[in-house]
Amino acid sequence: MATNSKTRKAARYAVPVAVLGVAAATIAIPAFANGGGPDLPKVTAQQLVEKIAASDVEQLSGTAKITTDLGLPTVASGLLGGGGVAGGSADPQDKVAQLANGTHTFRVAADGEDRQKLTFLDGKDEYTLVHNGADVWGYDSQSNEAFHEKDADAAKGGQRKGERLPASPQQIAQDVLKAAGPTTDVTVGETAQVAGRDAYQLVLKPKQSGSTIGSVQIAVDAKNGVPLRVQVLSSQGGKPIVDAGFTKVDFAKPAADTFTFTPPKGAKVTEGAPGKGGGPGHDKGFKALESFPGLEGLTGGGEHGEPKVLGEGWSTVARIDTGAGQGLKALESDKNAPKEAKQLLDSLGDKVKGGFGEGRILSTRVVNALITDDGKVYVGAVTKDALVKTANADK
Repeated sequence: MATNSKTRKAARYAVPVAVLGVAAATIAIPAFANGGGPDLPKVTAQQLVEKIAASDVEQLSGTAKITTDLGLPTVASGLLGGGGVAGGSADPQDKVAQLANGTHTFRVAADGEDRQKLTFLDGKDEYTLVHNGADVWGYDSQSNEAFHEKDADAAKGGQRKGERLPASPQQIAQDVLKAAGPTTDVTVGETAQVAGRDAYQLVLKPKQSGSTIGSVQIAVDAKNGVPLRVQVLSSQGGKPIVDAGFTKVDFAKPAADTFTFTPPKGAKVTEGAPGKGGGPGHDKGFKALESFPGLEGLTGGGEHGEPKVLGEGWSTVARIDTGAGQGLKALESDKNAPKEAKQLLDSLGDKVKGGFGEGRILSTRVVNALITDDGKVYVGAVTKDALVKTANADK
């Protein structure tokens, strides 16, 4: 599906959410809206997709919330920073991983592709992220630390650093739509009200069996085509894996001074490119694994790592040859191995056997990963049975 300039503008609001990828190309499946919510004119799925693509909304402000329940093991959840967003480094890239767990509320404002602001509300503490032209600021009130990056190329029309900020409900919707294709059923569900706005709901479901994703539901503003909420539902049922959307929204132009930021007096300011750190808790577990002989490739330290794509669409599995050899087996039997590495290994879950030999499965509600004793990693948003079947068939 083509993405026009208006779509790209509408997709750059900096409202952090966890972005999910699937894989494929186009949408063209007619279906009609049912009753249940506001009484709105009937539309086809294709018309609703076109409405999203044609949206030219560039200004908004309001409050949004994201709840994420990936079903991460306790140790892995801790490595991602489990609790609130405030605290620790002010680097924006260090904050993204913390959105993979729990519920977060934030205020948001946007004025086109050059100005966005969001503030995470974490009790009495706040984390603020501001993109204003060539400047990107991150400020953590708990630690009184600020991060600043200036993009000299922004004024010349080059790649803007602000585009690397966490994505919005609009962006996650665009990513999901671009990923949908021949392996996806696309329909229009019941109408709804989101943040006081009448909305259609676009529903995407895998045609294939074996996916951990049951459906993706995108609530689209009936008037202006802006995605207001994205829900990712598990094929196993239960509460949404991801529920990201606005609780209050206003499409008026925010005041210009909304995007002005000056570090508070006494704040420690760090200048530089974001994402250089290992992320929250990185040293606790993954460094311990990297230090163990034979496991360097498993955690990104090796020279192998080029993924091979197996399958297609919602059933896609990536195989990575880490070169870790018998590292997992050795770690399991070594009494002197680092405690953190042992804890992470214990969180990997069930032992399995197959045509691939032996291995362990790291299981979440969304992504399952099979780590074999010969150093291969199979990973995808597929069930454990589907993952093992794919690994068995891989020659």
